[in-house]
Amino acid sequence: MFAARGIAVSLSVFVLVYCVLSLAVCLCWRRVWLQSQRHPAHQIADMLFLLRMFPLATAAVITAAFTVPSFVLLEPRAIDEPLGGIPLALGMVGAALGIFGLGNAGVALRRTSRTVATWETEAQPVDIDIDACSPVPVLRISQAVPAMTTAGIVRPRVLMSCVAEFLLTGNELQTALNHELAHVRRRDNLKKLLLRFVAFPGMAGLEAAWLEAIEMAADDAAVASAGQALDLAAALIKLSRLGPADARADLSAALVHSPASAMNARVARLIAWSDQPDQRDQRMLAPERLSLWCGVGAALATLAVLAVTYSPLLVRVHTATEWLVR
Repeated sequence: MFAARGIAVSLSVFVLVYCVLSLAVCLCWRRVWLQSQRHPAHQIADMLFLLRMFPLATAAVITAAFTVPSFVLLEPRAIDEPLGGIPLALGMVGAALGIFGLGNAGVALRRTSRTVATWETEAQPVDIDIDACSPVPVLRISQAVPAMTTAGIVRPRVLMSCVAEFLLTGNELQTALNHELAHVRRRDNLKKLLLRFVAFPGMAGLEAAWLEAIEMAADDAAVASAGQALDLAAALIKLSRLGPADARADLSAALVHSPASAMNARVARLIAWSDQPDQRDQRMLAPERLSLWCGVGAALATLAVLAVTYSPLLVRVHTATEWLVR
């Protein structure tokens, strides 16, 4: 009974924190996103992803670091206290959320694996090494669509259609491959899988904004000059005429899959590349180092405060959970 009561209380706290924070993210993410537009695309993408995962991470930390220890250390084992209806119901909701998240991620992974397997039928390796330090294989597929995409999470590879290879010039092909390699380095397919696990109503707009930001971040990583930017813009225009990739492979990173408005924004941004050198320079050195040191300092200060106040916090958390049980 002690263990069952502890599990129910822990899941109840997790559900309450997770749902409250998820609602807060749903209400405030757009304002945060609009205020971040002056930052580089990769920082916007990272910020949106962290914001999307914040409810899950915070609820897990509060449950594991405070709720479980307070219950184990302060709850009397000898008392045969009945389990109330509220923690039982919330515990069931928490278990249902976990099961739904795992099922949703599993379905997306299986659906993508099957679709990619059909693409890779009779695929042939292409002798192009796009990453000397960590080789990423490039496979030529017979289908025209997807024109170019990155598939796989543990063993990523780039799939390139024969039509794309025929349509693109050498420079255009190289910048397109660099774009796909950026998705591999940023582990965007893994992040998409995590988003399937934390599915929550009202988050579609945030996830769509993140998808657009990771494409722009990959565009930035793929080019280093105005000429390369024009090459990538030309590749996007040419390959967009072939049509989007199969929507069932949503855990892959296709070069062309965005809505028309997002594609137009990407192309316009690349064409105007020479007009925004300052934006690229701002990514470097001082601001990022300052941000890193500020983060480290804040983390150390938080740990120091928790070390001093941890025991009183456990007592207060146990008092709150006792009120929840009753």
